Amino acid sequence: MLCAATARADGWNYPGWRDDAATRVKALALLQSVNAALLSNPSATRTLQQWCEAHHLAAEPRIRALRDATLRKPADAEIRAQLQVGPDEQVGYRRVQLACGERVLSEADNWYVPSRLTAEMNKLLDTSDTPFGTAVRALNFTRRTESARLLWSPLPAGWETRPLPAAAGQTGLDIPERVLQHRALLYKDGGVPFSLVVETYRRELFAFPLTPSAQP
Repeated sequence: MLCAATARADGWNYPGWRDDAATRVKALALLQSVNAALLSNPSATRTLQQWCEAHHLAAEPRIRALRDATLRKPADAEIRAQLQVGPDEQVGYRRVQLACGERVLSEADNWYVPSRLTAEMNKLLDTSDTPFGTAVRALNFTRRTESARLLWSPLPAGWETRPLPAAAGQTGLDIPERVLQHRALLYKDGGVPFSLVVETYRRELFAFPLTPSAQP
Protein backbone atom coordinates (compact mmCIF):
# COMPACT_ATOMS: atom_id res chain seq x y z
CA MET A 1 0.00 0.00 0.00
CA LEU A 2 2.91 2.30 0.70
CA CYS A 3 5.24 3.79 -1.88
CA ALA A 4 7.74 6.64 -1.77
CA ALA A 5 7.89 9.68 -4.04
CA THR A 6 10.65 12.22 -4.51
CA ALA A 7 10.32 15.50 -2.64
CA ARG A 8 12.52 18.22 -1.15
CA ALA A 9 12.21 20.87 1.51
CA ASP A 10 14.08 23.74 3.10
CA GLY A 11 14.48 25.39 6.47
CA TRP A 12 14.02 22.38 8.78
CA ASN A 13 16.10 22.99 11.88
CA TYR A 14 15.01 21.31 15.12
CA PRO A 15 17.41 20.02 17.81
CA GLY A 16 18.53 16.46 17.22
CA TRP A 17 17.37 16.24 13.59
CA ARG A 18 20.84 15.83 12.09
CA ASP A 19 21.41 14.30 8.69
CA ASP A 20 22.93 11.01 9.82
CA ALA A 21 21.99 7.34 9.60
CA ALA A 22 20.63 7.05 13.15
CA THR A 23 18.34 10.06 12.70
CA ARG A 24 17.07 8.76 9.37
CA VAL A 25 16.17 5.42 10.98
CA LYS A 26 14.29 7.28 13.73
CA ALA A 27 12.53 9.44 11.15
CA LEU A 28 11.36 6.37 9.25
CA ALA A 29 10.11 4.77 12.47
CA LEU A 30 8.18 7.94 13.38
CA LEU A 31 6.71 8.20 9.90
CA GLN A 32 5.55 4.57 10.02
CA SER A 33 4.20 5.08 13.55
CA VAL A 34 2.01 8.04 12.65
CA ASN A 35 0.88 6.25 9.49
CA ALA A 36 -0.13 3.16 11.48
CA ALA A 37 -1.98 5.30 14.03
CA LEU A 38 -3.92 7.07 11.29
CA LEU A 39 -4.79 3.77 9.59
CA SER A 40 -6.09 2.24 12.83
CA ASN A 41 -8.37 5.12 13.86
CA PRO A 42 -11.55 6.21 12.02
CA SER A 43 -10.93 9.85 13.00
CA ALA A 44 -7.79 11.58 11.74
CA THR A 45 -8.67 14.51 14.01
CA ARG A 46 -8.55 12.31 17.10
CA THR A 47 -5.27 10.72 16.01
CA LEU A 48 -3.65 14.12 15.44
CA GLN A 49 -4.94 15.28 18.82
CA GLN A 50 -3.22 12.35 20.52
CA TRP A 51 -0.02 12.89 18.50
CA CYS A 52 -0.02 16.60 19.35
CA GLU A 53 -0.35 15.85 23.07
CA ALA A 54 2.24 13.07 23.12
CA HIS A 55 4.89 15.16 21.34
CA HIS A 56 4.14 18.50 23.06
CA LEU A 57 3.67 20.37 19.80
CA ALA A 58 1.83 23.25 21.47
CA ALA A 59 1.29 24.72 24.92
CA GLU A 60 -2.41 23.92 24.45
CA PRO A 61 -2.45 20.64 22.48
CA ARG A 62 -5.80 21.09 20.75
CA ILE A 63 -6.53 20.47 17.08
CA ARG A 64 -8.06 23.42 15.24
CA ALA A 65 -9.54 23.32 11.73
CA LEU A 66 -8.56 26.30 9.57
CA ARG A 67 -11.22 26.35 6.87
CA ASP A 68 -10.79 27.91 3.45
CA ALA A 69 -14.33 29.08 2.75
CA THR A 70 -13.47 30.42 -0.72
CA LEU A 71 -12.07 27.30 -2.40
CA ARG A 72 -14.44 25.09 -4.41
CA LYS A 73 -13.72 21.71 -6.03
CA PRO A 74 -16.84 20.17 -7.57
CA ALA A 75 -17.19 16.41 -7.22
CA ASP A 76 -16.27 14.65 -10.46
CA ALA A 77 -17.85 11.44 -11.76
CA GLU A 78 -15.34 9.24 -9.90
CA ILE A 79 -16.03 10.91 -6.56
CA ARG A 80 -19.80 10.67 -7.10
CA ALA A 81 -19.48 6.98 -7.90
CA GLN A 82 -17.51 6.37 -4.71
CA LEU A 83 -20.08 8.30 -2.67
CA GLN A 84 -22.89 6.41 -4.47
CA VAL A 85 -24.80 9.52 -5.52
CA GLY A 86 -26.30 10.54 -8.83
CA PRO A 87 -25.35 13.54 -10.98
CA ASP A 88 -28.05 15.75 -9.40
CA GLU A 89 -27.35 14.97 -5.72
CA GLN A 90 -25.75 17.83 -3.81
CA VAL A 91 -22.17 17.12 -2.74
CA GLY A 92 -20.55 19.50 -0.29
CA TYR A 93 -16.87 20.39 -0.30
CA ARG A 94 -14.59 21.53 2.47
CA ARG A 95 -10.91 22.43 2.43
CA VAL A 96 -9.26 22.65 5.84
CA GLN A 97 -5.90 22.62 7.51
CA LEU A 98 -5.66 20.88 10.87
CA ALA A 99 -3.35 22.72 13.23
CA CYS A 100 -1.93 22.10 16.69
CA GLY A 101 -1.16 25.53 18.10
CA GLU A 102 0.60 27.36 15.25
CA ARG A 103 1.76 24.17 13.53
CA VAL A 104 -0.22 22.93 10.52
CA LEU A 105 -0.13 19.12 10.71
CA SER A 106 -2.31 18.27 7.72
CA GLU A 107 -4.46 19.65 4.93
CA ALA A 108 -7.56 17.92 3.65
CA ASP A 109 -9.94 17.99 0.71
CA ASN A 110 -13.31 16.62 1.84
CA TRP A 111 -16.33 15.87 -0.32
CA TYR A 112 -19.47 14.87 1.61
CA VAL A 113 -23.19 14.22 1.10
CA PRO A 114 -25.23 16.75 3.13
CA SER A 115 -28.44 14.69 2.90
CA ARG A 116 -26.73 11.90 4.88
CA LEU A 117 -25.85 14.22 7.77
CA THR A 118 -28.05 15.91 10.34
CA ALA A 119 -29.08 19.55 10.05
CA GLU A 120 -26.85 20.45 13.01
CA MET A 121 -23.84 18.73 11.43
CA ASN A 122 -24.37 20.60 8.17
CA LYS A 123 -24.65 23.90 10.04
CA LEU A 124 -21.37 23.27 11.83
CA LEU A 125 -19.62 22.39 8.58
CA ASP A 126 -21.02 25.43 6.75
CA THR A 127 -20.51 28.06 9.42
CA SER A 128 -17.63 27.03 11.67
CA ASP A 129 -14.07 25.72 11.69
CA THR A 130 -15.07 22.56 13.57
CA PRO A 131 -13.00 19.59 12.30
CA PHE A 132 -15.07 17.26 10.11
CA GLY A 133 -14.46 14.23 12.33
CA THR A 134 -15.65 16.19 15.36
CA ALA A 135 -18.75 17.52 13.59
CA VAL A 136 -19.94 14.05 12.52
CA ARG A 137 -18.77 12.08 15.57
CA ALA A 138 -22.35 11.18 16.57
CA LEU A 139 -22.65 9.03 13.43
CA ASN A 140 -20.22 6.49 14.96
CA PHE A 141 -18.76 6.20 11.48
CA THR A 142 -16.22 3.77 10.13
CA ARG A 143 -13.35 4.59 7.82
CA ARG A 144 -11.91 2.64 4.91
CA THR A 145 -8.55 3.82 3.68
CA GLU A 146 -8.21 3.37 -0.07
CA SER A 147 -4.56 4.42 -0.31
CA ALA A 148 -1.74 5.43 2.01
CA ARG A 149 1.26 6.88 0.24
CA LEU A 150 4.60 7.94 1.64
CA LEU A 151 5.60 11.19 -0.05
CA TRP A 152 9.05 10.98 1.53
CA SER A 153 11.28 8.16 2.67
CA PRO A 154 14.20 9.00 5.00
CA LEU A 155 16.09 5.92 3.73
CA PRO A 156 16.60 4.56 0.21
CA ALA A 157 14.90 1.40 -0.98
CA GLY A 158 16.73 -1.71 0.19
CA TRP A 159 18.50 0.12 3.02
CA GLU A 160 18.16 -2.90 5.31
CA THR A 161 20.48 -5.00 3.12
CA ARG A 162 23.18 -2.42 2.45
CA PRO A 163 25.27 0.05 4.48
CA LEU A 164 23.33 3.05 5.75
CA PRO A 165 24.10 6.45 4.20
CA ALA A 166 27.14 8.17 5.61
CA ALA A 167 26.55 11.05 8.02
CA ALA A 168 26.38 14.46 6.36
CA GLY A 169 28.22 16.25 9.16
CA GLN A 170 26.26 18.63 11.36
CA THR A 171 23.70 19.66 8.74
CA GLY A 172 20.01 19.31 9.53
CA LEU A 173 17.95 16.53 8.01
CA ASP A 174 16.11 17.76 4.90
CA ILE A 175 12.45 16.91 5.53
CA PRO A 176 9.98 17.81 2.76
CA GLU A 177 6.96 19.92 3.52
CA ARG A 178 4.55 17.04 2.76
CA VAL A 179 5.42 13.55 3.98
CA LEU A 180 2.32 11.31 3.80
CA GLN A 181 -1.03 11.18 2.01
CA HIS A 182 -4.20 9.17 2.71
CA ARG A 183 -7.36 8.80 0.63
CA ALA A 184 -10.32 7.35 2.53
CA LEU A 185 -14.09 6.89 2.56
CA LEU A 186 -16.23 7.36 5.66
CA TYR A 187 -19.31 5.16 6.17
CA LYS A 188 -22.35 5.25 8.41
CA ASP A 189 -25.17 2.78 9.06
CA GLY A 190 -23.02 -0.22 8.31
CA GLY A 191 -22.10 0.68 4.75
CA VAL A 192 -23.50 3.98 3.48
CA PRO A 193 -20.66 6.27 2.29
CA PHE A 194 -21.06 9.92 3.21
CA SER A 195 -17.59 11.41 2.83
CA LEU A 196 -14.46 11.08 0.71
CA VAL A 197 -11.34 12.70 2.10
CA VAL A 198 -7.84 13.20 0.76
CA GLU A 199 -5.47 14.09 3.62
CA THR A 200 -1.92 15.29 3.15
CA TYR A 201 0.26 15.25 6.27
CA ARG A 202 3.06 17.74 6.76
CA ARG A 203 6.52 17.76 8.30
CA GLU A 204 5.22 19.79 11.26
CA LEU A 205 4.23 16.40 12.70
CA PHE A 206 7.92 16.12 13.60
CA ALA A 207 8.44 19.64 14.93
CA PHE A 208 9.89 18.57 18.27
CA PRO A 209 13.44 18.01 19.56
CA LEU A 210 14.76 14.55 18.77
CA THR A 211 16.78 12.82 21.48
CA PRO A 212 20.31 12.19 20.18
CA SER A 213 21.45 8.58 19.82
CA ALA A 214 23.72 7.29 22.58
CA GLN A 215 27.38 7.35 21.68
CA PRO A 216 29.50 4.18 22.18
